[in-house]
Amino acid sequence: MSGSSGLRLKTWAVVLLGLCLGWAVQAQPFNAATYNLRFNTASDGPNAWPHRRDAVKALVRHHEIDLLGTQEGLIDQIEDLEALPGLARVGVGRDDGRRAGEHSALFFRTERFALLANGDFWLSPTPEVPGKGWDARCCHRLATWARLRDRANGRVFVAFSVHFDHEGVVARRESARLMLRKMREIAGDAPALLLGDLNATPESEPVQILLTGLRDARNLSATPPEGPVGTFNGFKPDAPLLARIDYVLLSPQWRVLRYAALADRVEGRFPSDHLPVVTRLSLE
Repeated sequence: MSGSSGLRLKTWAVVLLGLCLGWAVQAQPFNAATYNLRFNTASDGPNAWPHRRDAVKALVRHHEIDLLGTQEGLIDQIEDLEALPGLARVGVGRDDGRRAGEHSALFFRTERFALLANGDFWLSPTPEVPGKGWDARCCHRLATWARLRDRANGRVFVAFSVHFDHEGVVARRESARLMLRKMREIAGDAPALLLGDLNATPESEPVQILLTGLRDARNLSATPPEGPVGTFNGFKPDAPLLARIDYVLLSPQWRVLRYAALADRVEGRFPSDHLPVVTRLSLE
């Protein structure tokens, strides 16, 4: 081999190594999850929040969740999770836009992500103020969002956490349309992900509307989805776990490396009446 040929090979090796290292830095996967916490009510008896608080916190730590969208949490539950080392939180209570009522909060690891902006909107014809939407009968519903910069690679994306109504058929349909519109408005061309309890199964109209602009992480996983299909257990140890109503939905820029519905139990009890859905994501 001539000296010039050897030099060219070494040059190409350096270029390829640089490209590989650049891709690795660019990718830097992280764990994102959605988790309906079940609100704190004494009527749940042995499943009330004080009896499962530590199990939820341990689950977040054990599975090294970097970004977490929660639903149903009341302010005491939100503050319990916020006390976990290294976590920060955004999101308001749905009843007054401050602390009252359930939250659709977003938690993120400050070591990994920097908060650039955040906000909230209600699932109703007047999304800027607290209110019920369409045929929703009992509850205000809202979404919380955060624009985050990934400290590992400088990429910016927008995360949304949301909880659709459990009764209103029109409310769920119109909430899906509103979510797509607000996600485009807030995220623009930036990557976006939706973490939520949609109270709707994959074939339903609300989910199908969302899938006109987003992709279902379960269907994209590079490895076979782990855990049961269903995500609602109702605190029943023998729940069939067939109904999938909790989702991680993504704009096209994301890769899904893993997907799991976690059926973790402590002394035979689920930490919540929903299973957390955990994904390992990277940006292309």
